[in-house]
Amino acid sequence: MAYKYIIYEKEGNVARITLNKPDVKNAMTFIGHKSQTEDTNEVWAAYDDAAEDDDVKVVIIKGAGDSFCVGHDLTKVGFVYGFGTQTQDRRPSQRIRLDYDRHTHDTGVKLLHHPKITIAQTHGYVSGSGATMFMLASDIAITSDDAQIGFTEQRLGFAGSGTITGILIYHVGLKRAIDLVLTGRLISGTEAARIGLATKAVPADKLDEEVDKVAQAMALLPRDGIAIGKATRHIIYDRLGLTGDFIQAYISHTMFTNLRWEPDEYNFFKVRRDKGAKAGFHGRDERYKGLVE
Repeated sequence: MAYKYIIYEKEGNVARITLNKPDVKNAMTFIGHKSQTEDTNEVWAAYDDAAEDDDVKVVIIKGAGDSFCVGHDLTKVGFVYGFGTQTQDRRPSQRIRLDYDRHTHDTGVKLLHHPKITIAQTHGYVSGSGATMFMLASDIAITSDDAQIGFTEQRLGFAGSGTITGILIYHVGLKRAIDLVLTGRLISGTEAARIGLATKAVPADKLDEEVDKVAQAMALLPRDGIAIGKATRHIIYDRLGLTGDFIQAYISHTMFTNLRWEPDEYNFFKVRRDKGAKAGFHGRDERYKGLVE
């Protein structure tokens, strides 16, 4: 298929998916009806293309421009649930909310269970669903040492819900995972590798070279060996509870979309409605200055 928001390339046994919205740091529309998530639909379609191509053994996902992916497009996020509208007399039903979030769950599991070896190549800002949907769900994550990685969407009010918290705990341990999701703080690629969030961190000017070397090494494995290994890990992930964590994530996200903010609490969606997305974004993070390092 022809792609508008990504670049899909194949060389030998390696396929590359490049998120290609550099003007917005590759922010994507992850949640909503399929007609509203055209950009991420292309990502999942490319993964499907790679899955069905017997020549492909390894799939790399990367980002064009100065960042990998900053997660949800905050100029659009929430509208499907009625957030930030002038009137909320008729908000979406629980059925609609669950349908939107179940679709997100299904695509996240699709990457975790992808039949080929998957590599996330990250640099610049790696936040929100850029970190959860792509980096955590990939088999291997190689990052630039100066990348800024975090779960900043938590500052909208999630407080540790609505993301794949369980798989993060398996990566970095309970205390570090809870710290990252409660604070939404950004950490460097170097720290991410040190605590197990990334496989390794390398200088930014060596990132392409290192990812290519790892991909070529993985491509030396036999096709059937890769298929058996990935299928076996499906069983292991299920036994560990990682697959089920995607289920709680979409249900907790649906519950979040009914969140009520009290008068003394920061409501990003209200600020965005009244002052614009830029003011809402900066106001969300400025509150943490001097409190979270």
